[in-house]
Amino acid sequence: MTDPPRTLRGLLVLPGGVTPGEVTFGRRIEGVTPDAAPSGEHLILPGFIDTHVHGGAGGDTMDGAGGVRTLARFHARHGTTTLLPTTITNRWENVLAALAGVREVMEAGGVGGGADVIGAHLEGPFISPGRLGAQPPNAVDPTPDLVAEVLETGVVRAVTLAPELSGATEAGMAFAQAGVRVGIGHTRADAETVTAFLNALSEMGAHTCATHLFNAMGGIEGRTPGPPGALLADPHAFIEVILDGIHVHRTGFLLARAAAPGRVLLITDAMRAAGLGDGESELGGQPVTVLDGKATLADGTIAGSLLTLATALRNAVRAGIPLPEVSAMLSETPARSLGLSDRGRLKPGLRADLTVLDADLNVIQVYVAGAPVLEDHP
Repeated sequence: MTDPPRTLRGLLVLPGGVTPGEVTFGRRIEGVTPDAAPSGEHLILPGFIDTHVHGGAGGDTMDGAGGVRTLARFHARHGTTTLLPTTITNRWENVLAALAGVREVMEAGGVGGGADVIGAHLEGPFISPGRLGAQPPNAVDPTPDLVAEVLETGVVRAVTLAPELSGATEAGMAFAQAGVRVGIGHTRADAETVTAFLNALSEMGAHTCATHLFNAMGGIEGRTPGPPGALLADPHAFIEVILDGIHVHRTGFLLARAAAPGRVLLITDAMRAAGLGDGESELGGQPVTVLDGKATLADGTIAGSLLTLATALRNAVRAGIPLPEVSAMLSETPARSLGLSDRGRLKPGLRADLTVLDADLNVIQVYVAGAPVLEDHP
């Protein structure tokens, strides 16, 4: 016996603007009906999609299935309805164990009360040892055998590669052929190398992406545009941005939005300390200190973020971006970057993944495939 459809009335956040109306849904959206009549101040948005998240509430992808469940439940409470648990550069056996944990969660039917886990983001170990950022020194070249081994897990939906590594182009093609979004990040490549890599993948129709633009890839100068310049100049690459007020300057975010309209997606890059407040934590076995909302390694390197996508939404609105456009950066655009056609919009027939905000843009309810996440709000 199936539950009767639910109906939410409020302000619908649609691509064309914010309008009063209602959404009727079960596991899928059955109707989206704009209505000129007042419908209350609650904002109804498509559920958020995070393509790059390591952890939260003490859980981490590298912990295995238990860590994945913890982070999926934490981020669901903050509006995320779909996510890719993300690995960190580590010993090869640990990377494979993390992917096995993601597979275990998926094969068990997902996470009750949590975001939909649709696969993993393999961020490392195929990155530059000279641009590790906060990742441990376990980078390796993407040999055909290693690429085949991670693809055999069947869970990798996104990967980060440094295009200057030996075998990177061939690896990118192998990932793309398997339907994996190929990101460029943690790289010391010059703009020409990045452009050649993107062009080779574009000829295959691959989905490409900047892994956290500006972070762990240098900056832009007139004569040395670097990876950010090449990625923003490419007409197809999607652009991840960590909009926490720490990783990227507001003007850098606005530059990305202006240079790549419709291709910017907001991510958290959150670590296990997200949601736990100040104190001691760890990232990939490295001690991390969280102080005043900033996580750093012992040498001062920024160590992931403490962000939720709900906070990223508020930061984008404060930067002057209209809410429907911000909503797209959190839902429709990441869905397109992964080739997902069953979610990311308020449209009949799609999954009923919904995030409901109050007038101050705080999350008051979240639905994952029609099931409410927050028990205190029916």
